Amino acid sequence: MSRFWNKKTRELTPYVAGEQPREGAKVIKLNTNENPYPPSPNIRTTMNHFDPVSLRLYPDPQSSDLRRAMSSYLNVPSDNIFCGNGSDEVLAFAFQAFFESGATASPLRLPDISYSFYPVYAKLYDIPTQIIPLRGDMTIDVDAFCSGACGGIAIANPNAPTGMSMKLEEVEAILKANADCVVLIDEAYVVFGGESAVSLIDRYPNLLVVGTLSKSHALAGLRVGYAVGSGELIEGLCRIRDSFNSYPLDRFALKIAEIAVNDRLWTEESTRKIIATREKMRLTFQEMGLDVLPSAANFLFVNVGEKRAEYIYNYLKNEGILVRYFKKPRISAFLRISVGTDTEVSALLTAMRAAIQSMEEGEI
Repeated sequence: MSRFWNKKTRELTPYVAGEQPREGAKVIKLNTNENPYPPSPNIRTTMNHFDPVSLRLYPDPQSSDLRRAMSSYLNVPSDNIFCGNGSDEVLAFAFQAFFESGATASPLRLPDISYSFYPVYAKLYDIPTQIIPLRGDMTIDVDAFCSGACGGIAIANPNAPTGMSMKLEEVEAILKANADCVVLIDEAYVVFGGESAVSLIDRYPNLLVVGTLSKSHALAGLRVGYAVGSGELIEGLCRIRDSFNSYPLDRFALKIAEIAVNDRLWTEESTRKIIATREKMRLTFQEMGLDVLPSAANFLFVNVGEKRAEYIYNYLKNEGILVRYFKKPRISAFLRISVGTDTEVSALLTAMRAAIQSMEEGEI
């Protein structure tokens, strides 16, 4: 701790990202939900023809070409789309724009088990929170989010780390019950089986849908996120952006993202393969006697047992396979395992069987 830190910095509990091995390390990386397949092959052609001379100029602060591509992809007007430097930045802007700070403010409602950046942002921006526990089956307690007034709502759908998804009518019930505050639906994983709430934008001016190209388009290294909402919500995001950084996306990222969004056939094919592999993984885990939550994401949340989860996590790591273990209440019996290629998944399953056998022999 530095003597130069201010009070807020001293009191922060920063987000802890999944382990990122050094470049070139020989590991099977199934811990941060990246797309196991390369991005659109059209990107290579674009990179080869990219004119570096253009980098002397600032990028388009409005991300106009990318927003037009996103408009066609999402079937919404470009004026209802905001683009940012990854969905994390878009989320940060939304928290600043729409949720009140201070001890007397109405609380922001969050699930107790969800994307752990939400409480980090709430703490950073001094936004009071009301934590709503998931039901015993790990689903969102829709009734609790519809009960009484609050200062806003943020929910990942499909949820992370569970992978479970709300139905569209459940999202709509939350919107109707909270008409006077912003309901933020984080759809980072929606293409893998969830129901997108983008279709509800016209009917609910309080709805903000946040998305990313990291998972669906295999661009986690590029950092491109977006939000979809009513004109007044998009204007609010722009006001925050232009008070922080008017040029959140560089010229290279804007061009690469546009090419990726326009290659719908590649996105559909890679998504199809990921879903098929996910279901094979789920069935295999169940055959191994493990409980697996239903998933509409590109990962599975596997219950391996309270006493065994950390052992299996470390066993896999020693075998060069990274998965995610959360030593937190209610979920310390689970491992979150990203969907990989068929080859990666085969190696994972072999190692999982060996880990379970090792546990049984050692009576762990």
